[in-house]
Amino acid sequence: MLVLDSRDAPAAGRADLVATLMAEASAATVTLVPHDELHARMELWQLGRLHLFRSASSGMAMSRTAGGARRDGAPIVALAVQERSTARHEQFGRRQDIPPGRLMLVDLTAPFAFSWATTGASRALQIPLDALGLPVDTVRAASGALDTSPLAGLVSRHVVDLFGEADRLAAGDQAAAIGAASIDLVRALLVSTAAPDATERSVHHETLVVRIHEYVRQRLRDPDLGADEIAAVHNISRRQLFGLFARAGASLEQSIIARRLDAAHDELGRAESAHKSVATIAHEWGFRDAAHFSRRFRRAFGTTPRERRAVALGGR
Repeated sequence: MLVLDSRDAPAAGRADLVATLMAEASAATVTLVPHDELHARMELWQLGRLHLFRSASSGMAMSRTAGGARRDGAPIVALAVQERSTARHEQFGRRQDIPPGRLMLVDLTAPFAFSWATTGASRALQIPLDALGLPVDTVRAASGALDTSPLAGLVSRHVVDLFGEADRLAAGDQAAAIGAASIDLVRALLVSTAAPDATERSVHHETLVVRIHEYVRQRLRDPDLGADEIAAVHNISRRQLFGLFARAGASLEQSIIARRLDAAHDELGRAESAHKSVATIAHEWGFRDAAHFSRRFRRAFGTTPRERRAVALGGR
């Protein structure tokens, strides 16, 4: 959803108007760097309790004071990946330069300063603190150590992937589920950087499970994906792999099938896939047998793949 596009503002007074609108959208004080081609664009998407927020503009500075944070601060943290230009971030006595591709965490309930000198852009996941389920001190301690996490690269790529498909994901039936899974991934990232030694084993367990789920997500289309491959890639035995899922009350095989069914359900509702047969979509999502796919689909969703398509596409 488009929140702000400076091209919609009249040339006269554009800078003041854009700064005001940016301040309202970000709940912060905003100053724009004078520029012959001043511009700004803000976009927002919702995936359940998770919001995706993208900001792109010419040079700007954004900040919140202690008073502003107490008065207006929503209990939200923003995990961002810098997209363009190097940004400067200051919070909790730490000053960081954030180049493109690097993760950054901002606690929006506390004072901060954020800026870029030239045209820049940033993509952020906005997450309610209560959805993270972590102590505030844990979150704040993690903000200066994101690069030390073994999940840093994975999370960065995940954020970029979410924004690449933001319109489709936000409009899909699985938007809330994808948002919840993304919050789980961010939680694991933060815990892995800030946990004390006494909980090292539980942190390792949590991050391993998240990494396995992400690996499965990326390999769903491979019909040969199975326990041997997943265990080998993550340097554990098949027994350990099955044990991880058993402790969570789940089955590895059923988890993979459920994810494939969700993906196929989503694709059957997309107009751009209307030219594909049901069998083709089944095969593309790792099902070797179209009849087996249809039976599992009906069991999961209470409707057949063809009925799902007809309802979603209006009989086309």
